[in-house]
Formats: sequence, C-alpha cells, structure tokens
Amino acid sequence: MVSAMLLHKKEILNLLAEEPEALHFASLLRAFGGRHIKNELKQIVDDLVRSGEILRLRGNRYTLPGADNSGTVQGSISIHRDGYGFVKPESGGEDIFIPGKNINNALHGDKVSVRAEKSRSQRGKLEGRVVAVLERANSRIVGRLQQSRRGATVVPEELRIGTFFTVPANAVNGAVDGQQVVIEVTAWPVGGRPPEGKVVEILGWPDDPDVEVQTVIRKFDLPHTFEPETLAEAQAIPSQVGKNDLKDRVDLRKLPTVTIDGETAKDFDDAVSIRQEGHNFRLWVSIADVSHYIEPGSMLDREAYLRGTSVYFPDRCIPMLPERLSNGICSLNPHLDRLTMTAEMLFDQQGRMLESSFYSSVIKSDARLTYTKVKQVIIDGDEKVLEEDRGLAPMLLQMKELALILQTMRRERGSIDFDRPEPEISLGLTGQTEAIIKSERNLAHQLIEEFMLAANEAVARFVSGQEMAFIYRVHEPPDPTKLTAFRDFILPFGFTLEMQGDRVEPSAMQRLISDAEGKPEERLVNYGLLRCMKQARYAAENLKHFGLASSCYTHFTSPIRRYPDLIVHRLLRLALERKAGTLGKKGQRELDRIGSTLSEAAEHTSTRERVAMEAERDIVELKKLQFMQGRIGQEFDGFIAGVAGFGCFVELSEVFVEGLVHISTLADDLYNFDEQNHALIGRRSGRTLRIGDPVRVRVVAVNPQARRIEFVLESHSTVRRDVAAAQPAAPEEYPRIPIRGKRPVLKGAGNGNRRR
Repeated sequence: MVSAMLLHKKEILNLLAEEPEALHFASLLRAFGGRHIKNELKQIVDDLVRSGEILRLRGNRYTLPGADNSGTVQGSISIHRDGYGFVKPESGGEDIFIPGKNINNALHGDKVSVRAEKSRSQRGKLEGRVVAVLERANSRIVGRLQQSRRGATVVPEELRIGTFFTVPANAVNGAVDGQQVVIEVTAWPVGGRPPEGKVVEILGWPDDPDVEVQTVIRKFDLPHTFEPETLAEAQAIPSQVGKNDLKDRVDLRKLPTVTIDGETAKDFDDAVSIRQEGHNFRLWVSIADVSHYIEPGSMLDREAYLRGTSVYFPDRCIPMLPERLSNGICSLNPHLDRLTMTAEMLFDQQGRMLESSFYSSVIKSDARLTYTKVKQVIIDGDEKVLEEDRGLAPMLLQMKELALILQTMRRERGSIDFDRPEPEISLGLTGQTEAIIKSERNLAHQLIEEFMLAANEAVARFVSGQEMAFIYRVHEPPDPTKLTAFRDFILPFGFTLEMQGDRVEPSAMQRLISDAEGKPEERLVNYGLLRCMKQARYAAENLKHFGLASSCYTHFTSPIRRYPDLIVHRLLRLALERKAGTLGKKGQRELDRIGSTLSEAAEHTSTRERVAMEAERDIVELKKLQFMQGRIGQEFDGFIAGVAGFGCFVELSEVFVEGLVHISTLADDLYNFDEQNHALIGRRSGRTLRIGDPVRVRVVAVNPQARRIEFVLESHSTVRRDVAAAQPAAPEEYPRIPIRGKRPVLKGAGNGNRRR
C-alpha cells in the first residue's frame, strides 16, 4: 500500500504538471483507475494539499502551486495581532489583504500560495485566500508555558503567530508553569486542531532581565554565539599592527585625529580630522580597515554575512564580529596604531566638494571623545573639559563650522531631516529599568553625522564613476497615493505640499517640515509625512536616496557593525586598483565574484537590518512596559501620536512611552473614526481627537504579554479646526476640557544607531 501511494503521488504531480488547466477530482479519478480507488486517491490528494505540493481550488479542482491556470500568487504572509494578514507577492505588485477567515492555518512569516481578486468592500484593492502553505517560517517557537488540568500549552512571544501550541505531557521536559521556553514544532495546525511542540530549551522566568534578552534573541532567531572555527580565526589575528601591515599605506599618525561616540560605545569604527586651508576645509574621515583582516569566504566572513549587522540592546550588543576584532584590533582605540581606509575631502565655504581621494592608511587616534564633551566645547564654550588635550578644542570648532556649512548645503538641496528622538533606557544594577528619556541629539551628534554622510556620498560617486558593480544605500520616493491623500488632508490647516503630478521633490517635503516647525500642527505634519515614506534599503542598482536628496549614496563608515560597509571597502580597494591600472587577473576575478552576488547580498543585508531593528524595538518596548507597571494610576501630559478606529495612541511628554486610549473609554461623547482626516470626531459635540493634539492621560493597565499600555483621557487640549479659522492658537492658549464620566478599565485589550 505504501509503495502504491508513493507511486500515485508522483503520477498525480506529473499529470498536473502536464495539464494547462486545473483538474477536477473526477478527472483525477478517471485517470487513475476509477471509483474503486476513490477513498485512497482522496487521501493522497489531501496529503498533497496539506504538504503544499498541490493546491485545491474552488469547485474541487487541483493544480500545482504557481501554475498559470491556478490564478494564485506566492509570497510571505504578515499577520496582524488582530488576526488578518497581508501577503507581499514575490513577483512584486500590490500587497494582498487576507481576512482572518481566509488565513487557513498559515502562521506569521510562512511562504504561502494565495488566490486573489479585487475586493468590493476594500475599494478595489486585492483581497485573497491562502490556498496552501508552501514553506513554514519557523520550526522553533519561543513563548510562555501554561499548565492547566487539560495539559500544557505555549503562548508564543510573537503575538502575530496568533495561536497557541499544545505540548504533550511527555514533551514538557521539566519546564514549569510560567517559564519562558523554546519549543520545536512537531505538528502544524490542521483544520481546527492547534499545532503541537516539544520543549527543547528552558530560558527561565520572564521577569529576569537576562531571560528577557534571551527571549528576544530566540524570538527573532538572532545568531548570538560564534562557531569555534570563527573564534579560532579571530584568535589567530595579531592584536597589534605589525610593520608588514604598513606597506603601501599613507601614514596619518602625526595628523591630529579623534573619535567621537556615545559614552557607552566600545567599537570605534570612524575617526575624523580637519585642517583649514585659507577659506577651505580639508576633512579626513578614516574608517577601520576591517577588510584587511577578514578574507572573503573565511568563517569570519561567512558569520558576519549571516548576521548582516550588529544588534544593540540597552544592556549589551550582539556583535557582527567577535569582540577580539570589534573591540580590539579593528576598533580605533586612542593612542594605538590602527589600519584604516581614509576618505580625504576638500570643501569650500558653500559646502561644495572641490576634490576627494581615497587610500589605505594608518592612524593613531589622539583622543576618544564623547558627544557630551564635544557639546561642552562647541556649544557651551567650555574648553576646560579638554585641558589634557588642549590642541583639540580649536580643531573641534573648525569641525563645527564645516558641519554647519554641510548641513545648510544639504538642506538647501532638499535633504529631509525629521530629527525624531530615540528612547534612552537607563538600567539599574539588577538590570531593571530606572528611567526612559528622549535621547539627546545635538550639534555634536550632527557634526559626526554630516561628516559620515559626506564620506558615504563621496565613496559612492567615486566607485560608481568606475562603472563597476556596487552596492548602494537607496531610498525610493514616497507612495503617490499616500502623498496625494496627505496633501489634501493638510490643506485645511493652511499647509501646502507642492507636487508635480503624482511626484514630489524632497525639497518640497523639507519646506513643509520647516513651515510646520514650532506650530501646533508640527507633530501632525511630521507623523503624516513619515507614514508616506518608504524604508531605506540596500540595492545593487542606483535608485538614488530620496530622503537625503542624493543621486548616489552608500554605506562606507561602519564596517565593524554593518556587512554592506565591508562589501563597499572591498569594492573601493578594487576600484582604486582599477583606476591605477594594477587590478590584474586576480583582482578582476574577485570583482566578478562580488558582482555576481551583490543583488543577493543587498536583499539579505536589508532583511537582516529589518530583523535587527525589530528586535531592538521589541526589547525597548518590553522595558517601557515594565517601567510603566509601577505607574498605574499616575497622570501624565502627552500628545496624540496616532489615531485608529478603536482609539488613539498617546505619546507621553515626560517619559518616552506610548499607550492606547481605547474608544470605549471616551465617555463624554460617541466618537466616529474619520480615516481621511486621521481623527476621532464626537457625534454630538464635534470635538476632535487628532494627531498632535496635547492631552493629559492616566495609566490604567499594563499588559506585557499583549505589549500594550492602556490610558484613559483626563483632559484634552483642543482648538477649532475649521478652514475659516484665521490663525491657530498657540499651544499655551489651548483651553483644557475635562473628560467626565465613568471609564471602564480595559483588561488585556488586544542603543540606538541612526540608519539612513
């Protein structure tokens, strides 16, 4: 029977591959012997459907996944915590909305086949139904074990998975109720039966700070330990620069050079120096020469590629490279010889780059400066903080002058800078959160950012000019539909967004940001524009960088923590050899090898960057929730950061935390959601709750498992929003309107590095 079943499976697949159209079950029955094998054939076909090898269509018809006659598309499904999902087609095009009833046993991240058609209820947008799960995204799940009389279950940490996993009694493996565990999936959901798993790792108790981090690491499947062979390769690399390393390098050790980073930074991959030449400025940006130490194809290289980027948590870093390299020989530590790749650039008083050159170098950093110290010198005018390095203060003031020139030039060409602050988590000795504040970003930070942007752009233009394969940092223009809707939305507030048809220039968006600066609608404008923007990524073709208004851009300045930067260093070295006529056959083979893998590398590193950002955001959100658990009942001032049909999200002013005011708690009126205007509007009073409105809220519940903080509105600062209003009131003139009435408390309602 088993051999016959296997034979029939192969024959069914072959028959469906030959047929131009989907076949009805009756046709399969006729092809394989008639009614006497009906039950056996149905079992085989059902097995093939469950495994995703064939698709069942309407009318009891069958076909292969991806066949033209199936009317299906393939892609990964992203499921919202509320149960619905979206599938991004592999072939490109519009995302397909999947109602919860049509997800059909798919889990978040799975590769699926979807049958799609235009939706009548969603204004012509695509709506689909999962017809087959082609590939499961995760074979291991991290979550919390729950024991009951009915048995054990694991509730996944990733809420978007949307289902629990049963764990048989003989598969609990010593875990107890309430612990965080990792399970290996042993059975996927079928029909109404939930998936099953067995415990393969016990992480510990969820309130342990180390368990929190380990949970996030498992949740996002972050590589966090190095293979022994990788560590052996790192150990074999000398801890000091040798004489042979200096061959063919420009010696910059006598040039005054500094690193400028945060107080807690340990891996220093960029150092800067400046010299004024008449009215011009000569800037040196020297970057750790990681490519000198990591051979392509080595274990160090393969693990760095696998990780793609370092991941930064509040209390630790998961490095892309072993610490012997990232904090040791590759890190530009002060008073030590270090190998670098240098971009030397000459700028005039208008910020125009007059000349540039690139070369292998050796430096010796004179000081490890922090943003705080640099701020004290260039903003506060306190040069005493550098008494030990008296010669550095004049250089920092020159850097300030050039940074402001470059910043002005960049903004004039249309570069967009929302300058949104990031949360800074202050941890106690036990790892518990003591404070959450908005991280300071002042001219000291902007100084380094301007120099890194200039170096990145200069390298991109040079290598691109050699007409060779390259990896770019790209940022595509905003979605025209979203832009048009946003333009219409801000018009009643007296703001305009200049568009040419369905296109917009970055300079037009920057002008709008400048127009809104300091006005009551500033947050509304900034949040609205951010929602229109696409995410920057890596690409093997130059699609330009919209946000920076740059026609050619890359990432060159952080090879210790970003793999694309390491690729750029290798390509820059080859480009220099090509320009000098010394590339040779070996260099050409290396160039061909890198070029053949660039598209794949760009896609992979873009994915790894997104995973790292999600993991970093997840641990920060968890720290915020824990911090707010001790503040239930307290009141805070804030502003509305987002509006949805079920309520509004409020960001607090004193604490960098966001929570939900559910619509059911607004007892003063019945509110309708105005999607076009991003507002909740009272039916009786006409009162609006809109992005940017100042409010005062009280904390009523914190649900760490649901990742949600719940507020109720205590008062709402409002202003008339009709078009005829001549001048909007200043924030301090807003009347405070108390929100009265009984409010139900909802129970369980459903280090940062700037990346440009």
